[in-house]
Amino acid sequence: MIRFGMCCIFKERPIKFRQTTATYLSRFSPGEQRARLSELCLTNARNLMDALEFCLQNHIGDFRINSQIMPLKTHPDVGYDILDLPESDQIIDTFKACGIFSRNHNIRTTFHPDQFIVLSSPTPDVVNRSIADLEYQAQVAQWVNADVINVHAGGVYGDKASALKRLERIIKTLADPVRKRLTLENDDRSYSPADLLPICTRMGIPLVYDVHHHRCFKDRLSIEEATRRSVETWDREPVFHLSSPKNGWEAPDIRKHHDYINVTDLPDFWRSMDVTIEIEAKAKELAVIKLMGELD
Repeated sequence: MIRFGMCCIFKERPIKFRQTTATYLSRFSPGEQRARLSELCLTNARNLMDALEFCLQNHIGDFRINSQIMPLKTHPDVGYDILDLPESDQIIDTFKACGIFSRNHNIRTTFHPDQFIVLSSPTPDVVNRSIADLEYQAQVAQWVNADVINVHAGGVYGDKASALKRLERIIKTLADPVRKRLTLENDDRSYSPADLLPICTRMGIPLVYDVHHHRCFKDRLSIEEATRRSVETWDREPVFHLSSPKNGWEAPDIRKHHDYINVTDLPDFWRSMDVTIEIEAKAKELAVIKLMGELD
């Protein structure tokens, strides 16, 4: 049975995850900064519960959590430890309540860190900041019962083989809370399933198979073969990504996502699988609900 998932934000439902900027916070004293960050984190934790309740009510079995659910957590100037925030106990308890709710109602939660998370970078500072962000997301993942922190392999930097070696070397250094949740995803420009499956198999890292990306950046594998081999990398329910091109498959640029999903872009043989399919569409919850209705 397919578990359909939605990603991060809502199109129409009045559930908003609040953000801020370091520039704005810099206007205030350190104490006021922490007070404002604390209020944002607590609001976002409460709104995550609202999001999970929406998923339950609408038979959506997976929710991808915004990677800035705790805004600016690892920022070099205004970053913070959760215990430094005035309402830290309440924030943690609210996130943990989300984890209990998701577990009780079989709603999966995942993370997909921002594009600046690049473990294969040749620049040590980029890698160090990426690891810090992954560790923060793993901390929240422990509270909310999330089992996936999904990343792309990063850039090629003129030498794909060397970049993959750096990626593998860094993955080996990751702390267990990150490592046991880490997944890799094929992208639409640099790393195909065929590029990533060897490292996934060798390291026991699941591959999140994005079929749209694979259609954009093809390799020797068919969709059927890439699906089968991706599933083999998982020790739990696999996660796939599905989206449709904004202007159709004949357009000059097929990478941009449509507001909704064309049901024909869902591989027929996926319909009988036990898998989580996260819907990456601009209409967010509307796209997920529409697709599920078309498949009933």
